Amino acid sequence: MKDDPEEHSHSQNDHSAEGDHNHNSDHDHNGHSHREHHKQMVQDFKWRFWWVLGLTLPILALSPMIQQFMGVDWRFTGDEWILAGLSTIVFFFGGWPFLTGLVDELREKQPGMMTLIGLAISIAYFYSTAVVFGFEGDLLYWELSTLVAIMLLGHWVEMRSVLSASAALEELAELLPGEAHRVKEDGSTEDIPVDELHKSDKVLIKPGEKIPADGKVVKGESSVNEAMLTGESKPVNKAEGDEVIGGSVNEKGSLTIEITKTGDDSFLSQVMNLVEEAQQSKSRTQDLANRAAFWLTIIAITAGLITFFSWISFTGQEFGFAMNRTVAVMVITCPHALGLAIPLVVSMSTSIAATNGFLIRDRAAFEQARNLDAVIFDKTGTLTQGTFTVTDIMSFGDEFSEEEILKYAASLEKNSEHPLARGILEKADETFEVDEFDSITGKGIQGKVNGKSVKVVSPGYIRENNMEYPEDDVDEISSQGKTVVFVVVENNLAGAIALGDEIRESSRNAIKALHEMDIECIMLTGDNQQTADFVASELGIDQVFAEVLPDEKADKVKEVQNQGKLVAMTGDGVNDAPALAQSDVGIAIGAGSDVAVETGDIVLVRDNPEDVTALVKLSKSTYSKMVQNLFWATGYNVVAIPLAAGALFAWGIVLSPAVGAILMSLSTVIVAVNARFLKMDA
Repeated sequence: MKDDPEEHSHSQNDHSAEGDHNHNSDHDHNGHSHREHHKQMVQDFKWRFWWVLGLTLPILALSPMIQQFMGVDWRFTGDEWILAGLSTIVFFFGGWPFLTGLVDELREKQPGMMTLIGLAISIAYFYSTAVVFGFEGDLLYWELSTLVAIMLLGHWVEMRSVLSASAALEELAELLPGEAHRVKEDGSTEDIPVDELHKSDKVLIKPGEKIPADGKVVKGESSVNEAMLTGESKPVNKAEGDEVIGGSVNEKGSLTIEITKTGDDSFLSQVMNLVEEAQQSKSRTQDLANRAAFWLTIIAITAGLITFFSWISFTGQEFGFAMNRTVAVMVITCPHALGLAIPLVVSMSTSIAATNGFLIRDRAAFEQARNLDAVIFDKTGTLTQGTFTVTDIMSFGDEFSEEEILKYAASLEKNSEHPLARGILEKADETFEVDEFDSITGKGIQGKVNGKSVKVVSPGYIRENNMEYPEDDVDEISSQGKTVVFVVVENNLAGAIALGDEIRESSRNAIKALHEMDIECIMLTGDNQQTADFVASELGIDQVFAEVLPDEKADKVKEVQNQGKLVAMTGDGVNDAPALAQSDVGIAIGAGSDVAVETGDIVLVRDNPEDVTALVKLSKSTYSKMVQNLFWATGYNVVAIPLAAGALFAWGIVLSPAVGAILMSLSTVIVAVNARFLKMDA
């Protein structure tokens, strides 16, 4: 909730399986250990890949099929055994993640990519080893090594592009200071760890320090910056009896507070719980490649069995011929291209996104962005600048010009660190010297400026002293969500200065572009209804949720989701974190709080709402490219599998395992080239 604009007050001292990396499903209380495990997995795939790549080169050089293709003859006595030895290392060392993944998937009765890869490399290895021991056929060790290398590369690329957001809770916890100054009965203080605080303890908070826990002010007066928790850009005045939130920053004088909430009861803990619950409640999005791998596994096993038993049972062919046909079918379905179809597009889209100002943290959420029905924007700091600037200067009479009114006000304000003061000072070119500076409790500041008595005060001070001013003009400005302060010179009302949180020009363009894509735009804010409605009318927002408390924001997202809409949330404050986690696509403003960045599925690096539209467009292009790649990775099987099985054997057309491997490799090249074209589509 916003504080009353009239409370402008100053004083002298103002201040898996490996395939599943969805951060929402991975979230747990041991975020740090989870991230370390994730990094170890990335390093493991990277390490295995480089070792397998090093072994693949001599395997290719020793393979008769590759030598024949190159028109060379490097054969020598015992070369097959060396080839078998190197391939054995590749199979067990490089293929271990896939072999264990195959066992896990079969144990869970959910065959997918790991099953298909494990099956393919096992057939290639054991078939080739049988050939070394005398079975008639072709050595396919090169097929095994290249498949393992490409699969390791694909998983390495994929895992590097998917980051865990389990750090969100740690970022929230870091908002609290480590120690607190507890006030003892004799009035002295002692520094103790924050987790040792209890209800009713009294704590001293010095200027610039974070408030260690929720409490009530029992002594002192100050301005407290709650922006990181409530999204409120303007510090809130706190005096005796007012409540303060743990994690907010005391900007001004010293405060003594009595602790009212600790642990799980605190506001910050409740936000942390909301983030955790929202993250855990998100449904998983099944990966396209896993679905394709599942069906390809079923097709491969079924086609292989049908091929083998058909040749043995109905044609009377020898076991060797039937096995060669079966291996050809299995090799054709080897998922070289499928293993890279998704990771290559993910890697490319991640790179394109980064150069365009946003970072993809959650692939599944990013893919969902193509189907968005509504985008919810936080107001302060997202649609607006989040800082106060002078928008209007009014002179009441002919005695002082607008420039002089600004100069008098700025002269006093240079003694304050209040956001309103900073806005006035930024507008002024020069100031006068000030004497006898003092604060007017709860109403403003005063002092001698250039030999004259000057006050900068709130509307409340003007009303209390029955000073007349053009109320219609001031009310019109106030209705635009602006804060108005008055300048009094020698007890005469000289003029007024209005300050507003300016609307970003990029916000207008973003809303317009989203409307063109038939996406509803909604604004969510803690501001009063009048201010929210003004900003909404300026931008063409479709729906407004105003005066929303921090712990209600996630509920508002649910409310829109319950209308059957796929929802994105864009925000930057800690109070936005639960809403970001609850939304189908959480978009965090990069310059906002660390926790919002950690909770978001996509991070806008440049603080530019227009990147939301770029995100949706790239999501559409990326999904389209994924579908194309999956088609190229699996579509050739429609023709190749029947040929490998020997469907045209009667006409003398037989697809050997070697030719099948070459066709499979061509599909891999097509997939890789097609992924590069994403840059042209985006």
